[in-house]
Amino acid sequence: MSEPDAQIGYPSVTVERASVQADAPISPLRLGERLKEIRTNSGLTLEEASKLTGLARSTLSKIENEQISPTFQAMQKLAVGLKIDIPQLFAPPKSRQATGRRDVTRAGEGKSRPTGTYEHELLATQLTNKKMFPFKSRVRARSFEEYDEWIRHDGEEFLLVLEGSIAFYSEFYEAIELNEGDSVYYDAAMGHMLTSLSEEDALILWVTAS
Repeated sequence: MSEPDAQIGYPSVTVERASVQADAPISPLRLGERLKEIRTNSGLTLEEASKLTGLARSTLSKIENEQISPTFQAMQKLAVGLKIDIPQLFAPPKSRQATGRRDVTRAGEGKSRPTGTYEHELLATQLTNKKMFPFKSRVRARSFEEYDEWIRHDGEEFLLVLEGSIAFYSEFYEAIELNEGDSVYYDAAMGHMLTSLSEEDALILWVTAS
């Protein structure tokens, strides 16, 4: 999150890749596991995948559970229905490796970044190369005119009101009032800004992801 008169100062986002040992054994291809990964990554249920591919739900289930091997004709239907190339079915599933990273921020111990319109408290600042950037902010601004221009930056953002009420202004939508417990998820490249509506400065939680 940034604004015209200040930069938050978070490190840039990079995607971490688990290291692979050169002598690691190559696992045998499990076509069913690969198919299930493609389907679930696409957010499809077995029933939805069945309608897209023209293959019976029971057939898809048996393929995913390695009970049967798909014919070439079935693989063609899978490729067309799931909008993939047949070679993608033979790519090994991505391995998942826990990094064991953790960063605890005690109450009031985040890094302070005051600006003209916000009082930011950066959280989880010991971790570098994060995929998400959480921080709490006191919203000082009381009017739209206190901003020189729209705030906009790369990525997507989630906002949760912890205390008080705010007006959430965005470039393509009418302003809305958000109260304690309300939240909004939005494209951060869309111009946006906040003002406090409550007597005290509103407190919000922001999580930015690039």
